[in-house]
Amino acid sequence: MSMLTRTGLFGFAAASAFVALCAGGLPAYAEDATRNLGPVGPHQPILTTVGSKRIIAFYEPGAGRCTVNVVMWDNADLSGGSASRVRVALDPRQMLGIDSVENKSINLECGDDASTLALVDTTNVIASGN
Repeated sequence: MSMLTRTGLFGFAAASAFVALCAGGLPAYAEDATRNLGPVGPHQPILTTVGSKRIIAFYEPGAGRCTVNVVMWDNADLSGGSASRVRVALDPRQMLGIDSVENKSINLECGDDASTLALVDTTNVIASGN
């Protein structure tokens, strides 16, 4: 009985230490937005900003395509009243461009076989012939 109690206490202590370490990595301020630029798998979020807009994007695979869902809202909007959603089906290697009024842009690309969604920098793309 005492071995089970010690094992339980050890597990609780380990879980508590894990929670404390994770909590230490949280942003200190609400303005410190978490970012995840991908690539991500199905149903995992890409989190970023475009100008004054916050973006959450994820995709659902189906029939070899990425059905991309993008939710955008004003960074200063605490109520969420400015949020809007766009849903687009992309073929593999096809991109979706999102532009802001501040002339900022991002591109989301559906990966090969609809296995990933990634934020892509197209400012450094160099054209080449086959």
